[in-house]
Amino acid sequence: MATITAAMVKDLRESTGAGMMDCKAALTETAGDMEAAQDWLRKKGLSKAAKKSGRVAAEGLIGALTKGNKGVVVEVNSETDFVARNGQFQGLVKMIAQVAFDVGADVEKIKAAKVGDVTVEAAINDAIATIGENMSLRRAAALEVSQGVVSSYVHGAVVEGAGKMGVIVALESPGKADELATLGRQIAMHIAATNPLALDPTGLDPAVVKREKDVLADKYRQQGKPENVIEKIVESGLKTYYKEVCLLEQAFIHDTGKSVAQAVKEAEGKVGGAIKIAGFVRYALGEGIEKQESDFAAEVAAASGKK
Repeated sequence: MATITAAMVKDLRESTGAGMMDCKAALTETAGDMEAAQDWLRKKGLSKAAKKSGRVAAEGLIGALTKGNKGVVVEVNSETDFVARNGQFQGLVKMIAQVAFDVGADVEKIKAAKVGDVTVEAAINDAIATIGENMSLRRAAALEVSQGVVSSYVHGAVVEGAGKMGVIVALESPGKADELATLGRQIAMHIAATNPLALDPTGLDPAVVKREKDVLADKYRQQGKPENVIEKIVESGLKTYYKEVCLLEQAFIHDTGKSVAQAVKEAEGKVGGAIKIAGFVRYALGEGIEKQESDFAAEVAAASGKK
């Protein structure tokens, strides 16, 4: 039988908002499987939505750079958040973003690219030696349109173009570039706030949709609903789910009375042409990376030779 630790219960509470005893029961019933425990809580009506488990703990900076119809976003990690306030590290992140803009989003190509007489990889190693912390270029992404703009938004910026979260969004349109850029930034801010999983339902992972359908169906089966009724409820529930996770169907944060799709359509008159959201990328610092928690007091005591 799996051992259910206090840390596991805490993580499940943070990811679902359910009560401590309910979280413990869910983990016990699912032998400590975090994802299965989330589903168990949802089926019982004890969790409103499935959220990613695990703490976001990696440090460093997200860098974003856009020019005209092209843009990139990169994540450079460090061991502590102190490094994010280091001028040398900030310069390194901005330099890496520029290189990604020039050579593309392949991490290995970025590291092999030359900046002056040295490669990006050598520049990272030099920063490691100087600052005294391990660093790495974790990932990069790029967007480009044949006509239109790529806009960006950096949240929690510590320096222009680099912060705790970066979003780039591509708008394909023959319209006015300045108006498109303004709209693009608003949409990028929306994406930062709402974290959509896809542009529309067709872009969702089929496994994610199936999981949502199964959770909804099992929840109402446990309530004794007949299968023909469950089918209708599930379809209705999926429409609500799409409004939560698909960008075009989400309520626009700048005008919640409209969907993003409606806001884009209304902007076409001002822009002077049809507008299509061709793609978006949202990087949050350290998402999906687990970082071992440490006891700072114990570390200080150990360093000073005390027990």
